Amino acid sequence: MSAHAQTLSLAMIEEAADRIRPHIRRTPSIAVEHVRDRPVENPIFLKLESLQATGAFKTRGAMNRLLTTPRETLTHGLVTASGGNHGMAVARAGRVAGVKAKVFLPPQASKAKLKSLKEWGADIEVVGERWDDADRMAQAYARETGAVYFHPFKDIDVIAGQGTVALEMLEDVPEADVYLVAIGGGGLIAGLSTVVKARNPKARVIGIEPVGSPTLHASLAAGEVVTLEGTSTRVATMACGRTDEAVYEIIARNVEQVVLVEDDDLLDAARWVLSEFAIRADLSAAAAIAALRRGKIELAPHETVHTLICGADDAALG
Repeated sequence: MSAHAQTLSLAMIEEAADRIRPHIRRTPSIAVEHVRDRPVENPIFLKLESLQATGAFKTRGAMNRLLTTPRETLTHGLVTASGGNHGMAVARAGRVAGVKAKVFLPPQASKAKLKSLKEWGADIEVVGERWDDADRMAQAYARETGAVYFHPFKDIDVIAGQGTVALEMLEDVPEADVYLVAIGGGGLIAGLSTVVKARNPKARVIGIEPVGSPTLHASLAAGEVVTLEGTSTRVATMACGRTDEAVYEIIARNVEQVVLVEDDDLLDAARWVLSEFAIRADLSAAAAIAALRRGKIELAPHETVHTLICGADDAALG
């Protein structure tokens, strides 16, 4: 096991929560009730991180990374690679720090997220064919310019920041038995599962990936990190050809299974969220609803489900 994986702990995530509290919103969890079309009969709760600053949970991780980075190293600005949500979080972190942020994105990134990035003042560049190409460009930019690279899922401080969302979920819905989490690179589910398994070891954590980017699904099946030959999903926030070894170790230890859903199921689920709650969920944010509606999750009658509407977008309006 890598030292990096061993470093992540409940205590680190609790410290991150105290650190970032003045800079984030305490988002609510709401029950799925009074709806026309229930995905399942079990109780379901939605943690509305779509109401978070920048519209996604990613603000937590980027802010923790900023607040644990020495001020004197930020002279040349910040840089990252993102499907959109993490980029906006880094752009906001740059604004808080008073430095420039540059974001490299794959061509699948939505027009709404590109527009928001520009509004946050980021310098954006669309490159390559998938997120991994943008990542290589961002790392090269960091080496060339001295900008500080905020990795979206393998940086320990970013993961700890993302994990703070689980502290609030456990506080708001302590009776939850099953946590459903969308996966891109795996940072969110790594942080969340660390908290859940420390506080409620009997709870189940299940990941959801698109059929066109089964990064963790394939790695767990192989028993080691694998690199996908390619990704075909249209969902930029869930497209990642390879996870990080330390992130994989955490997920292999804490996550019961990873299920796969089609892009069209994600779109249908985002439209369901919009129709039932008037919430503009991005496609990754609708992953748990998609998995439930398609019967991908086996639930006992007594189990209570908690999941995140982890980001906002106009995808369901298209």
